[in-house]
Amino acid sequence: MNKIMLTLAAAMTMSFAACAQNKGDSNMQTENKPLVVYFSATGTTAKAARTIAEVSGGTLYEIVPQQAYTADDLDWNDRQSRSSVEMNNPQARPVLKDTKPDVAAHDVIFIGYPIWWDQAPRIINTFIESHDLKGKTLVPFATSGGSSITGSVNALRKAYPDLEWQDGRLLNGASRNAIRNWVCDMMK
Repeated sequence: MNKIMLTLAAAMTMSFAACAQNKGDSNMQTENKPLVVYFSATGTTAKAARTIAEVSGGTLYEIVPQQAYTADDLDWNDRQSRSSVEMNNPQARPVLKDTKPDVAAHDVIFIGYPIWWDQAPRIINTFIESHDLKGKTLVPFATSGGSSITGSVNALRKAYPDLEWQDGRLLNGASRNAIRNWVCDMMK
């Protein structure tokens, strides 16, 4: 049993170093480690964010609304639900809890969210507008029950044209290996 655990630990260590070795730098500098920020209403996006942070060695930060979303708030069939009202108002900016990540320490910022109405939830706009992201490479990632990421990324690019956006990736059910390969490509 101990041999199996040691073998698994060695394999995990080698996979974590894969991105750095592919870049030709086995000792990634702190400034090369990304910031992985995410909003997750049900936990699906959180799982993808944790995997990105683990495979990149990045810093994980959860975007938390001051008022948590309830199941009723997320009922997209109810036009009066909180999420429906917010998404129907392009000016809506849900309030964040008072914590702020140190974005200045990172050149690459992965921004994750569930796709609501083919867009990023309005709380993502709140986060973007609450931080100085100029000069940062922003890499969106998302989860969705049926939408692609394209519409949400196009809307973010249009709303914030002075920021450097990558195409991003939809990570529904993506394996750890697929996420690691994508992250490695993004960090080149």
